[in-house]
Amino acid sequence: MGAQLRVYKRRIKSISATKKITKAMEMIAASRVVKAQRQVAASTPYASELTRAVGAVATGSTTQHPLTTEAENPTRAALLLITSDRGLAGGYSANVIKAAEQATKALTAQGKEVDTYIVGRKGVAYYGFREFKVTESWTGFTDNPTYADAKKIAGPLIEAVQKDTAEGGVDELHIVYTEFVSMLTQTPVEHRLLPLSMEKTAEETAAKDVIAPLYEFEPSAEEVLDALLPRYVESRIYNALLQAAASKHAATRRAMKSATDNAEELIKSLTRLANAARQADITQEISEIVGGASALADASAGSD
Repeated sequence: MGAQLRVYKRRIKSISATKKITKAMEMIAASRVVKAQRQVAASTPYASELTRAVGAVATGSTTQHPLTTEAENPTRAALLLITSDRGLAGGYSANVIKAAEQATKALTAQGKEVDTYIVGRKGVAYYGFREFKVTESWTGFTDNPTYADAKKIAGPLIEAVQKDTAEGGVDELHIVYTEFVSMLTQTPVEHRLLPLSMEKTAEETAAKDVIAPLYEFEPSAEEVLDALLPRYVESRIYNALLQAAASKHAATRRAMKSATDNAEELIKSLTRLANAARQADITQEISEIVGGASALADASAGSD
């Protein structure tokens, strides 16, 4: 029994050390998610207003531009997938990868060839292990993305949109990321960034009960769209990166809290087992002492 008690004590000590780590990670994730929420709240109005401005330019002119013009027969699409660089976040990366695979299947079923772009080591590792083709990837900044990171990602995508499909360009640009709804809810979503849907933009404006402002284009609508194209793509990607970062931190906090709670339950269970083993040791020792005393008493009575 003594050996069993030592095993229980070692396991309790080991789990207690793990519990301290998961508790610390939970607190760190909780502090980071608050900062990420603030960044999302700060970037969303800019991205929304820029989208409205692009919609106003497109509806107020007859300019044919890749930002707003649907291809007659789209044959190629770019898909940007945003995952995480780190694990310990439950099913965060697995869920968004699953959403990306579903989006890829849907685009392929429409007869479109899909070029995949990936952000985050988890997505890169997943696609690399399965030997799926990846056009370009970026890693190392998913926990705390900046606008410079968004510009770095947007560059190749904008270039692909502006090229002809015969030269390796794409007709559409889609993005898959995890939308931050609340601390308890993070939802993988897929959006088409380009070409911009004018009907959807008009519906969103009407839903907010906002009167669309009047714009004057100078020097021309086409040049305005050329200038807005990179800003629009960059702002949308930046907002998606921030949403994904906030979702990842919330998922990490939830996963670490679950791990901490499980560690506490396991420690309680092992403590009960250790107490039972200790009680068994004490009972056995008492029995041995009583038995030895009884044997001595019987031996003394026999000698008399």
